[in-house]
Amino acid sequence: MSELSFEQMLDESFKTIRNGEVVEGTIIGVKEDEIILNIGYKADGIITRNEYSNDSNLDLTTVVSVGDTMEAKVLKVNDGEGQVLLTYKRLAAEKGNKRLEEAFENKEVLTAKVTQVLDGGLSVVLDEARVFIPASLVSDSYEKDLTKYQDQEIEFVITEFNPRRRRIIGDRKQLLMAKKAEMQKELFERIHPGDVVEGTIKNVTDFGAFIDLGGADGLLHISEMSWGRVENPKKVFKAGEPIRVLIKDINGDKIALSLKFEDQNPWLDAAEKYAAGNVVEGRIARMTDFGAFIELEPGVDALLHVSQISRAHVDKPSDVLSVGQIVTAKVVDFNGEEKKISLSMKALEPASDDREEAAYDTEE
Repeated sequence: MSELSFEQMLDESFKTIRNGEVVEGTIIGVKEDEIILNIGYKADGIITRNEYSNDSNLDLTTVVSVGDTMEAKVLKVNDGEGQVLLTYKRLAAEKGNKRLEEAFENKEVLTAKVTQVLDGGLSVVLDEARVFIPASLVSDSYEKDLTKYQDQEIEFVITEFNPRRRRIIGDRKQLLMAKKAEMQKELFERIHPGDVVEGTIKNVTDFGAFIDLGGADGLLHISEMSWGRVENPKKVFKAGEPIRVLIKDINGDKIALSLKFEDQNPWLDAAEKYAAGNVVEGRIARMTDFGAFIELEPGVDALLHVSQISRAHVDKPSDVLSVGQIVTAKVVDFNGEEKKISLSMKALEPASDDREEAAYDTEE
């Protein structure tokens, strides 16, 4: 038997490794962009920054230290310089894919940070395995700008798993919808017509405002915004503001809201304030050919008929009055049941005989 050379004996003292094999080693050196591992082989293993992480700016000295042990996968037994080229991130990605496969089969809810905002959706990384969440599955409502999700941790489920085609699809929308459905169920079990609840103004339109009640939206119609008249809801309400509202009616999944709290109803003491014979002051809110409507206070309007404007003949109210004008008149009729009040300015004018006497006295 021939004697082995020193080099041959040294080689035989080390284990053999192959491409694709998973090895374990001890870190004997670390730089910002490179990790050196003693893997029990005749050559050391090298993990470059690009083979450690997808973060091209990562400083490796901040994540590992000399003396740490770690696993890696062999990319090349000889990288051309007598060293073994290793990868950590690909091994981690394989483990991550296995983790995602299990989550897919078990319909598990996962949490991961958004690493990229793409044109068509979001990219998240879990254990170095990438998951794509299409824009249509990011939220339960349309969102044009997804940049707010950058670096945010979000929950999702895996709805499609095909690593060979590099197609792993996540879905956040169904979680939001399920949560919303649960909140909606709890909300409808809790609220009843007549309840006063807290909400947040979600959207304001020309005809009303939609209020988020925490599980469902309610409509605050323009006619229910005040005991008085609201001309433009957008001038009164703003999205995002908190609001306290009355549940007026619930019809299926539709909730009608109101700000007309009964204890603030101006008609509660109107019979006394606007009894027949009282002299009142109000603002002309609108006019027609047959009369002018006078706002005595928000929610209480009265009619000043054209025949009651003056003892002198008036063809149309607009001939002698204007919208916004403050007038003084006498209440000639009050009907609380029908919420009707009739006024007269003519009743406050002196009778024709009195006017003639006053004119005669002046001439003298």
